[in-house]
Amino acid sequence: KVLTNPEASAIIKVQKEKGIDTMKITINFDMDGTLANFYGVENWLAYLEAEDTTPYEVAEPLLRLCSLAKRLNNLQKQGYELAIISWLSKTGSAEYNEAVTAVKLNWLAKRMPSVNWDRITIVPYGTPKHLVGAEPGGMLFDDNEAVRHDWGDGAFDEQELFTILKSLGL
Repeated sequence: KVLTNPEASAIIKVQKEKGIDTMKITINFDMDGTLANFYGVENWLAYLEAEDTTPYEVAEPLLRLCSLAKRLNNLQKQGYELAIISWLSKTGSAEYNEAVTAVKLNWLAKRMPSVNWDRITIVPYGTPKHLVGAEPGGMLFDDNEAVRHDWGDGAFDEQELFTILKSLGL
């Protein structure tokens, strides 16, 4: 499989060999379009324009979350930190944004209850994620190519998630 950033597994290997893995490496995940099939919800945009949280509530997982949760829990035991960095709707009132935040937190709690996230950050649409969560050695899984580009090394397409996690030794 061709990776977006084929050097990443080499970077991780070098970090481990040099003992850098003792520092906290954070693995960040986007939600909409990465963990949740938000864009697969029929009429999702109309719901958002009407300030209706339904797409966030009913979006099905894009991955086998039980397998992912098991891998993430093992990574946490190895010292990795786990984080969510997700955007709010492009438009929306303060009340709607609060409701979306609550629904996203509920989605994670309901579908990945065994994962104890170290950090969940839900920010206004378009907030540069690399300014919110990028740390030395940090990784990001996101479906948005521009977000991955801005993040730089350690940013991966959601399709590469299990392949990259496997390269971490799981």
